[in-house]
Amino acid sequence: MSYVYMRVLESAPQRYERGMRVLTLGRLEQVRQDIAARVSAGERVLDIGCGTGALAVILARRGARVTGIDIATPMLAQAARRVREEELGDRIELRAMGAVELDAVFSDASLDCVVSTLVFSELSDDEIEYTLAECKRVLRPGGQLMIADEVMPRSTLRRIGTFLFRLPFVILAFVLTQNTTRRVARLEARIAAAGFHIASTEEYLLGTMKLIIAEKVV
Repeated sequence: MSYVYMRVLESAPQRYERGMRVLTLGRLEQVRQDIAARVSAGERVLDIGCGTGALAVILARRGARVTGIDIATPMLAQAARRVREEELGDRIELRAMGAVELDAVFSDASLDCVVSTLVFSELSDDEIEYTLAECKRVLRPGGQLMIADEVMPRSTLRRIGTFLFRLPFVILAFVLTQNTTRRVARLEARIAAAGFHIASTEEYLLGTMKLIIAEKVV
């Protein structure tokens, strides 16, 4: 996502949620549920780019202890309201910070799981590399990394097909949010190169969005 999109996101959390539902044809909620199904009660979870706290709340309901981080304070304010309404303040901690600050807060091997949805598409290549390295550092041996994002298909033919499939929804999302997203190239390869074993991959929307489940290699 672009800088302009981030400014819109910060100023209008509800419009962001609406735009993401349109762009993902409602699949974002299914992605969140699929992530939650792989998290156990008592696990320590980091939600990178937690936004309005939707995924953090789902995880906390399952008994996980969640730290949600985001750089957009209006989004965190919405998340804080949601946490209060759900009475989950004992299981969810929210921090105004970015992924590049993880080294100042989380110690080595201190987490069981790191999750992120539609965030890596907002990062530069250098930020992706750094964030993946930090994810590996903070995870315990065998800990899970689950990243869901829009991806770029490898074949030219599939790129054209998915572009045409996405185009109407990208336009509608642009109308709602004044910007759109970009797709991440070689995300699985980047995760593997950072020292993770790809355990499984779930595809959504004709493969234009993926949930990658990886484990920290001991």
